[in-house]
Amino acid sequence: MYCKGAQMEPKPVRHVLSLSGGKDSTALAVYMRDKVPEMEYVFMDTGEELPETYEYLDKLEAYLGKPVVRLNPDRPFSHYLDIYRGVLPDPRTRWCTRMLKIKPFERYVGDDPVISYLAIRADELHRKGYISTKPNITAVYPFIDDSIVKHDVYRILEESGLGLPEYYKWRSRSGCYFCFFQQRIEWVGLLENHPDYFEKAKGFERVDIATGQTFTWNARESLEDLQRPERIAQIKEQHEKRTQQRPVRLLGSLTEMLADEEEENQSCLVCHL
Repeated sequence: MYCKGAQMEPKPVRHVLSLSGGKDSTALAVYMRDKVPEMEYVFMDTGEELPETYEYLDKLEAYLGKPVVRLNPDRPFSHYLDIYRGVLPDPRTRWCTRMLKIKPFERYVGDDPVISYLAIRADELHRKGYISTKPNITAVYPFIDDSIVKHDVYRILEESGLGLPEYYKWRSRSGCYFCFFQQRIEWVGLLENHPDYFEKAKGFERVDIATGQTFTWNARESLEDLQRPERIAQIKEQHEKRTQQRPVRLLGSLTEMLADEEEENQSCLVCHL
């Protein structure tokens, strides 16, 4: 029975770790498994993910011994694309991250006090983690606190038996199959590994007949142009030349090609950690 003047018990603090399906957040889940047994693991499922991502999450669930909660947006990507009048998300607007990732997370945690665990490493202090600005959510960075760097992440994944997601064979990031941060060689990889998803991504591109304005995932060319055989050959040749100029580290059974850090650091952390 409620008595006037009685004090309400404070809500217990929840511990939540958001997974992207990428190497860093997965390594953090492995790293924190025994440190915070009450941890909640969540994945913001846009409905536009690669099948390899879901397979990797299933493997992680088995390792953690508890479910990864799938958080879905209130409306599909196509709904928001209509709201934005066919204007595709880009590095400046990033409305897909806001509507399909951040809002579902905020809805899930509600007004409970939450500690949000972010997988920013100690060798990328210049990066900024953005999940939410809600005052009840406090971000913490275990990898920074414990001086965990990139080669440690690979070691953690290898020792756990999880390894890397299959898509890392042709892609350098997690996130939606049509992510606008993809390099052109990754679009080629999508075409060769998942031609059906490539066609779906191509279907979102359009030309405004009234204004002549084009809406494409790449600022300088459409996917229609990119998939031409001669263009694919050119992209592969250019990628091979860049690859030969990059240093390679051998990490046990994992070979890590050091990616373009500038390009990597521009991506949405909630999608790509």
